[in-house]
Amino acid sequence: MPGFKTKKLSSLSRQPQPGYVARGRIWVDKDGELYIGGGRARLLERIDEFGSIAAAARSMGLGYRNAWLWVETANRLAATPLVEKNAGGVGGGCARLTSEGRRVIIQYRELRAKFEDFLEQVIQK
Repeated sequence: MPGFKTKKLSSLSRQPQPGYVARGRIWVDKDGELYIGGGRARLLERIDEFGSIAAAARSMGLGYRNAWLWVETANRLAATPLVEKNAGGVGGGCARLTSEGRRVIIQYRELRAKFEDFLEQVIQK
């Protein structure tokens, strides 16, 4: 087909490493829905940094609608909201990470660190 190009898979384009390498990702579901994972944790961190869902989404190359839906889902599944939002308008809207949101990010990062330690232990055996 004219103009058709295949894209090399990222896992194949990496420099090969000798021996075995264990990789994995970790996320937390609640009631069958994704609550927090790497992308959502990064989004929450960026919201905290920029004070805006739109700016956080742009910084990640993520569409605003997807970012907004991620925040809505996390807020709905959490015991208390992770992000407080103020509607836009003439001055624009803003978003603020709550103390619960910061706690969730810290817990997720700790869980991820333990998971990475586990993967390293598996390879060393």
